[in-house]
Amino acid sequence: MAEITAAMVKELRERTNAGMMDCKKALQECGGDMEKAVDYLRQKGLAVAAKRAGRATSEGAVQCYIHAGNKLGVMVEVNCETDFVAKTDQFVEFARNVAMHIAATNPLCINREDAPQDVIDKEREIYRKQAIDSGKPEHIVDKIVEGRIEKYLKEICLLEQPYVKDPDLSIQDLLNELVAKMGENISIRRFVRYQVGEK
Repeated sequence: MAEITAAMVKELRERTNAGMMDCKKALQECGGDMEKAVDYLRQKGLAVAAKRAGRATSEGAVQCYIHAGNKLGVMVEVNCETDFVAKTDQFVEFARNVAMHIAATNPLCINREDAPQDVIDKEREIYRKQAIDSGKPEHIVDKIVEGRIEKYLKEICLLEQPYVKDPDLSIQDLLNELVAKMGENISIRRFVRYQVGEK
């Protein structure tokens, strides 16, 4: 088994923002393999997030991002369980980063459950027509359409989008990491994006 050095623990901490002891344990569990340790910590964050998911989030913060030139702005509400967590630097930074991400990517909704059905139905019709017009056999048209709908949902749902500052992470991954660190249920409740000249 590879020796776990302080430099390895430091590197993993910088990559994941997890606690020192968690990083050391992850490296030990993964035999010193940095990539496996990153995945291990992500999975741990996922497990903590799943455990906390049912808990009420009645505290939180509203953060804003105004893009250079003042033509584009976003307000986002992120909720948590306690006022204490809402005031931490990590929570505030997360909310700001989400607002900046929304400014850059213009998601339509937070998750799949919120995706407007009429928009999805319209996209489905377009994809079906494109597949048929391109001469695809009828028996594979449905598979093509569903594949494209899946891709479309990942583009319009905030939680599934690749994070603009680190495309290896989704916004959901970022949220799970924060939940694991804070030990509380945290949720992105709502957002609004304003762009000058847009209706």
